[in-house]
Amino acid sequence: MEFKLYLKPRKRGFFNCMPKIFSYGKNEKLKSRKLLEQVFSEGKSFTVFPVKVFYLKPNTPLDFPVKVGVGVSGKHFKKAVDRNRIKRLLREAYRTEKLALHKYLQEQNKHVVVFLLYIDKVLPEYAVIKTKMPLILERIIKQLNEAGAANT
Repeated sequence: MEFKLYLKPRKRGFFNCMPKIFSYGKNEKLKSRKLLEQVFSEGKSFTVFPVKVFYLKPNTPLDFPVKVGVGVSGKHFKKAVDRNRIKRLLREAYRTEKLALHKYLQEQNKHVVVFLLYIDKVLPEYAVIKTKMPLILERIIKQLNEAGAANT
């Protein structure tokens, strides 16, 4: 007689082994329309092709050190399936590479709002976005350092 082991997903237990440091929860997502408009109107930007990054140091403290949003042009990608895939790739690359930015912001007791806009006209490979994401986050840290040095 043969026995099979069936694992059921549980709230706490075997399937929730992933550390919380790699999560991308609701409190980390940029949902506020007011903040989003503020990032585009008052924020600064730079490009690490194929991603254009908009960022802003908010006037009021946030409930989380970083608020991140992602977007893709509907002009270049007509199909929602393609836009959603690119956004998913951007979020995943950010989720796995965000530790350096979080560590810096917690040490400096700062907050930042970031919006990642994909600007290329072709569907990306995950490897391309994955290699660019650390460069993007390092550049955000560098620019926040320069802004902090200029203020003091």
